[in-house]
Amino acid sequence: MLDPVPEDTEQSTEGPGSVATREQWLERGLTGAAGLASGAILAGGFASLASSAPSRQDVAVLNFALAFEQLQAEFYAHAVRTLSLHGDWLQYAQVVGAHEQAHVAFLRRALGSAANPARMRLSRPPSDPGAFQRLAVTLEDLGVALYNGQAANVSKAVLAQAAEIVSVEARHASWARDLAGLTPAPAATDTPASVTQVQASLKNAGVSVG
Repeated sequence: MLDPVPEDTEQSTEGPGSVATREQWLERGLTGAAGLASGAILAGGFASLASSAPSRQDVAVLNFALAFEQLQAEFYAHAVRTLSLHGDWLQYAQVVGAHEQAHVAFLRRALGSAANPARMRLSRPPSDPGAFQRLAVTLEDLGVALYNGQAANVSKAVLAQAAEIVSVEARHASWARDLAGLTPAPAATDTPASVTQVQASLKNAGVSVG
């Protein structure tokens, strides 16, 4: 059983008389969870697929997913590096950015020498926290739609293990929506998106593909 999060403060082991706030406990827990999740992805995940011969369709889908994950990883790295993010949004960008980097490694391991993703670039990287927040919601919602939309286009081996990513992407989307003051789960079901629809949405968001 997990230890309960302190209601207000708790004695810290960092030094005599030092006190950790509830927010500090949460931050440490989320950061630790991100590290554990990243390690689990790199240690397992697509190991069985990487040692087999994925189909041409599997390779195409995984390369598109890899391009999208690289875009997300770069998006969060840019935000942490250049924007004045604070509090919950800074924590979000750091934790989710680490997840996206792990997803990139996950997919590259799956593809091996077949990794050949298109280059996705933000033509207008967010220049302020507000723009970052809006784009974070857009990209995370789009990531869920992308993975769901490709579920019928891949082999069972890829589908079973891609589920390890899409479930996390859904949590990212809910977290971003909650921080932005939006309904975390606006509908009972999600609408899948085709590659063409994802590319159109990316173009509208200022992303070039090529």
